[in-house]
Amino acid sequence: MTISSLATANGTLVLAVATFASVRSANRSARVAERALLVGLRPVFTPTREEDPGEEVFFGDEHAFRVGGGTGAVEEADGNVYMAIPLRNVGSGLGVLHGWHVSLGGRVGGDARDHVDEFRQQQRDLYVAPGDTATGRGRCGMTTTPSWSRRARPSASASA
Repeated sequence: MTISSLATANGTLVLAVATFASVRSANRSARVAERALLVGLRPVFTPTREEDPGEEVFFGDEHAFRVGGGTGAVEEADGNVYMAIPLRNVGSGLGVLHGWHVSLGGRVGGDARDHVDEFRQQQRDLYVAPGDTATGRGRCGMTTTPSWSRRARPSASASA
């Protein structure tokens, strides 16, 4: 009786370890699948292609200019700097443009959290479906935006 009890206990222990390993492996597989799904649903913004049609860009103060596909534009008028760049969502997720930040000179890229206090909200969010385009735009008052005192002044009608 003692040997059969030990054999049963051993078998139960082996089954418990196998079940634990199986559940742990399944959890790991589920996390990997979830991450792959989330990566597949991310928006990815790139500049539009040169062959894409240009777009007339309007600002809230009735200023407007035309920006071509694959380019960006910067204009200075009436003490304001107007910026626009057409973007394409090449990812498979819905993209949202809800703010912008200008960084002239210095490093390219970096951690966006370095400048969180300098991000400016758009007047309205722009939702960009996968494969679609939208034009990111911004306006800075050169006298009312303190960060412009540290930045280079763009020349009128400069193209990026």
